[in-house]
Amino acid sequence: MIQLTITTKKICLGALALALGLGSMLCADGLRAQTTSTAVPFMLIAPDARASGMGDVGTGTPEDVGAIYWNPSGLAYQTGKSVSLTHSQWLPQFNQNDLFYDYLNFKWNDDEKFGGTIGASIVFLNLGEFIYTTESSPNPITTFHSFEYAVTMAYATKLADDWSLGASLRYIQSTLSTLHVANERSGGVGRSVAFDLSALWKPDSTYPEGIANALEIGFNLADVGPKIRYVDALQADPLPTELRVGASYKLYKDEYNELTIASDLAKLLVHRDAASLIADPVPKSFITAWDDSTSHSFMWSNGIEYWYDQLMALRAGYYSEGSHVGGRSYLTFGAGLRYDSYQFDFSYIDTFDQNHPLANTLRFTLGIKW
Repeated sequence: MIQLTITTKKICLGALALALGLGSMLCADGLRAQTTSTAVPFMLIAPDARASGMGDVGTGTPEDVGAIYWNPSGLAYQTGKSVSLTHSQWLPQFNQNDLFYDYLNFKWNDDEKFGGTIGASIVFLNLGEFIYTTESSPNPITTFHSFEYAVTMAYATKLADDWSLGASLRYIQSTLSTLHVANERSGGVGRSVAFDLSALWKPDSTYPEGIANALEIGFNLADVGPKIRYVDALQADPLPTELRVGASYKLYKDEYNELTIASDLAKLLVHRDAASLIADPVPKSFITAWDDSTSHSFMWSNGIEYWYDQLMALRAGYYSEGSHVGGRSYLTFGAGLRYDSYQFDFSYIDTFDQNHPLANTLRFTLGIKW
């Protein structure tokens, strides 16, 4: 349980953003705001153990149901049905058993019925129980629970044998607090809707040797939507609208061995006025986000994956980001086991600094295909 003194909803929002371990997503009065700060930073958490084991890479490797998050267009090349569930005890350094992250998704390919593949996902972040106090007294008044979730519907189809497009529609709710503060009329509950647009180029056997069935290049514009309002329109915060491009390449493949490298480059398309701290709305932010600080606002992911006989996988990766989006960097490691229709993956984060909130974070994903 965390004790929290609430004076404005912005302080509540900032404290919970800190609890997420995303230092770049501060939205609190009295804290040094950055031009890329957003609401609902949980939408930026890598939701599956395969991608997180490869340094949070996924835009150019959308080969499983996790494509709903990373690149929906990758669903078009998948067959049959599958479901997966990811669980993580989030920020284990805090020793809070009620701070956890769950991600459930499902996809169904039927070209005759749908003309492609449909998918759905639910992400849920439980932030735990908080003690409500006031500035004038440290004595507990009551407690409240905080949580955030998003529900997504996705669709992907092939334009040609080597091209596919995908799109998603998403509902987001952030319940930071249901309590009213001082003279404010609203509780700390924000809601919004968003959409994703994506594409994937996957050269087939008609292309020259070296890129045919080896190279994939993807693009995803994610979480485009209106700001989230917790108190009033003036204090609304933007969604973490993100542009991601990624590529993967199979360095080696034979009967038993397969080695793939992948890389993603991402940028938040969010900008706040330096004086007023008011965030630019979409689509204006698509332009203003590319300011003089661009070189400090990219997120870079690199990963490698090795499969033996399509039964056992080993993964590693490195993630880094510019100072304007948090300045985090860490190594990741992961492994996977596949048997018949079942697959189990896990990943581990090494943050170099053992006191970092993300240190020793584990993710576990169980998937089933039929």
